[in-house]
Amino acid sequence: MSTMRERWRNRLTILGLWLGSFLICGPMSGLVNADSLVWKARQSKVDAQIESWDLKTVLSKISAATGWEIYLEPETDRVVSVKFKNLSPSEALRRLLGDVNFALLTQTNAPAKLFIYRTSLQEATQLIPVAQEPKGKSTANKTIPNELIVTLKPGSKESIEALARRLGAKVIGSAEDLHSYRLQFKDETDADAARETLAAEKGSIDVDSNYSVGSPTRAEKLQLSSPPPPFSLKPKVSTDASKVIVGLIDTPVQPLAPGMNEFLLPSIAVAGESPKTDSQLSHGTSMAETILQGLSLATQENGGSTVRILPVDVYGTSTETTTFDVAKGIYTAINAGATIINLSMGGAGDSKLLSNLIQESYKSGVLFFGAAGNEPSTAPTYPAAYSEVVAVTAGDKKGNLAPYANRGSFVDVIAPGLSVVQYNGQSYLISGTSASTAYVSGTAAAYRASGKPPAQVETAIREGLAVKPSGNRSTAKP
Repeated sequence: MSTMRERWRNRLTILGLWLGSFLICGPMSGLVNADSLVWKARQSKVDAQIESWDLKTVLSKISAATGWEIYLEPETDRVVSVKFKNLSPSEALRRLLGDVNFALLTQTNAPAKLFIYRTSLQEATQLIPVAQEPKGKSTANKTIPNELIVTLKPGSKESIEALARRLGAKVIGSAEDLHSYRLQFKDETDADAARETLAAEKGSIDVDSNYSVGSPTRAEKLQLSSPPPPFSLKPKVSTDASKVIVGLIDTPVQPLAPGMNEFLLPSIAVAGESPKTDSQLSHGTSMAETILQGLSLATQENGGSTVRILPVDVYGTSTETTTFDVAKGIYTAINAGATIINLSMGGAGDSKLLSNLIQESYKSGVLFFGAAGNEPSTAPTYPAAYSEVVAVTAGDKKGNLAPYANRGSFVDVIAPGLSVVQYNGQSYLISGTSASTAYVSGTAAAYRASGKPPAQVETAIREGLAVKPSGNRSTAKP
């Protein structure tokens, strides 16, 4: 376990070799003329006359001129001395950066991102503080005001149908094995009245709020000058007793890149039928491939792996899910044999149903890994903040936090926050603590497959990938 960071460093260095330079087609936005660096957006041309600037000065000028977010690998520097006129943006970047690698990521509804690095793209985590940070969408959960989740305790004599009639609600979701049901009321007032009624009865019914969970981060297309390293890990057939299953609680998972599909088990949908679309890479697909990257990195044997991924779609055709469906998805995955649960999602909603399920499953040996969030904030993000869940934030191989990544006492470990995945012959970049979580889930799966018991795997992950004290983390959750 002590060599985990070294193996990641070697892997990321290899990735950096093929992410060196590429061309991005599309309009450049934002024009602010600097004294010696002129970025002509409409013509897509750049002029420069620079005697001696350090790299950060150059990058700050580029950020001011373009509106790009620029991320630099720490301790990367060079003196820039260059003169040119009417170069294309990609040619200008190559002249300005010299032997330093770069990758430019265009985004549909957000500023472009420029990553500057020597070893690998994943190490470019230091935000140049000139470009305006995007506000982005908060991942915080919102209480669904006209809904309640009720759980019938053992011995309850009232059926869910009778309870719904008595409270004036409709049953719009059920998790029979959990004895939990999703009730919808006419409005918030009726829901509050029902909650008060059940609380006053102090009977055999638990009441909880239901929280919405927003859509996860979308991957963005990358145009690369050379293809990524091929995925070499092979699926190994084994007895059911030695198979390790990772439950991927996420959006639908599409067919993966060649060599990866055999690691997927048949998908399960708990929130209605999954949409049939192959045009846009789904978050679930990018997480599945990232889990396999983490698995490959941590697998000691060259012969292959018995690990499999069980995709559980908790979104269906909606752009949002709920804590009720997440709990239902977790239970379904565990019931199907999953012993590791990947939760590349999260928000502020503290669900009693979800917490109780995770707590009981953890006692039986199931390991949970949850995304800390991308606000950045120190406020707890759930389910990552539950003590049974290993909360994963994003950073570089030295343990430095990414500027967008959540931090705080609830965070446990740190892992790469950037993942390059392939879909339909196209490269995509997914960024954030979702990717970090998937990396760690894959790593944990490799250790479980090697025969290590759950407690030993969890300890190894927590100790081997612990966030530095400067990252505002205590050594362990209570």
